[in-house]
Amino acid sequence: MSSDVAIRIAGLGKKYRIRHQHAERYVALRDVVSDGVRDLFWRKWKYRRSTIEDFWALSDVSFEVRRGEVTGVIGRNGAGKSTLLKVISRITEPTAGRIELTGRVASMLEVGTGFHPELTGRENIFLNGAILGMRHAEIKRRFDEIVAFSEVEDFLDTPVKRFSSGMYVRLAFAVAAHLHTEILIVDEVLAVGDAEFQRKCLGRMSEAAQGGRTVLFVSHNMAAIRRLTQRCIVLDHGRVAVDAPPQDAIEYYLKESSDGIAQGCFVRAVARPADRPFYVERVTTRRQAHGDPAGQFDCDQPIVVCVEYTAARPIPGLYGYMQLQRLDGTVIYEGDSTDAGVNPFDRLPAGSGTACIRIPERILGAGTYQLHLSFASGSDPAGPVVDNPGVVGEFRLDDTSTRRGNRRNGYLSMKLPWQVSAERP
Repeated sequence: MSSDVAIRIAGLGKKYRIRHQHAERYVALRDVVSDGVRDLFWRKWKYRRSTIEDFWALSDVSFEVRRGEVTGVIGRNGAGKSTLLKVISRITEPTAGRIELTGRVASMLEVGTGFHPELTGRENIFLNGAILGMRHAEIKRRFDEIVAFSEVEDFLDTPVKRFSSGMYVRLAFAVAAHLHTEILIVDEVLAVGDAEFQRKCLGRMSEAAQGGRTVLFVSHNMAAIRRLTQRCIVLDHGRVAVDAPPQDAIEYYLKESSDGIAQGCFVRAVARPADRPFYVERVTTRRQAHGDPAGQFDCDQPIVVCVEYTAARPIPGLYGYMQLQRLDGTVIYEGDSTDAGVNPFDRLPAGSGTACIRIPERILGAGTYQLHLSFASGSDPAGPVVDNPGVVGEFRLDDTSTRRGNRRNGYLSMKLPWQVSAERP
């Protein structure tokens, strides 16, 4: 491998075998007692009726990452992003292809990866550092920096099984970011932290890149991708769809991700998984809460985002996060359900319901916008990411009541009054 190439992927493939079980016949207790032999044969026949399917999470993936380069990886949910990082990090074996790495690798893929729940935060810093290939003296030298960055010093001697998901994230990222490996691999897990923690993480990644470390970064945050990366790879159904400068890749991704949205309506393609306690079923954009779905609005009209969900049980600390961005990836708004002071999702009762977010008229300027939605919790075992449907809406705004109309520059459409007086203030 060339001396200036840190990561080389050639023809990489990862196959999983999925078993599909046919519907089970209901068997009552009296059937089991009275006819055990028949039930035994039934189960054997039923087992034979199961089918096995090969699913390629990655297929013929090839690319190179040079030393000191920050490369983004984006794509829809299920496109193969996390699988790619796990294979590169040697967490799972590839089915086909070849991976060549030059230098030590630090991976931040899942909350608490490599942590032992019975050990304290202090002990896990040394354990995780050793797993990453660091010497004891090196870990000890950077120990205070790691603790200060993670902000868990008050709980350092507490077993990490008692940590919240947010504390797990902070400590795990602090270890991976401060132990100086040549390659840093980071998944979307950073998106679940609070805003201040996200800023710290992105700042640390920027420092790592400027210091010559090679970074592979998966995110749905297009602003972070555009700010941090020099190049971006778009995955689609396990294959490389685009390998281009960030802006070109972002435009392709945003255009493709809106294909499942029609006339202001997004419908989830699959039913709620059994292990998902909260699930977004449908999202619509409307002019009124009880109106029809619409994808075209005027700047003088409000936009009501209606989120239809199913909750299997109350989830402590659950909150919703929403982001609005232009088609070029520029983030116009981001906020969550705690901003107004009362969080309606915290311990939301089980059942189905609808949440509505009203965007007032004369706020957003003319243009096309995409809506990104996710739900998270820092205090529930299902967290930190509870549900992440991704891009769930796209709508167009036109300005028809001002002189410059759609030719106005800027991102706001407010009508500001001009007052003239003969007196000077």
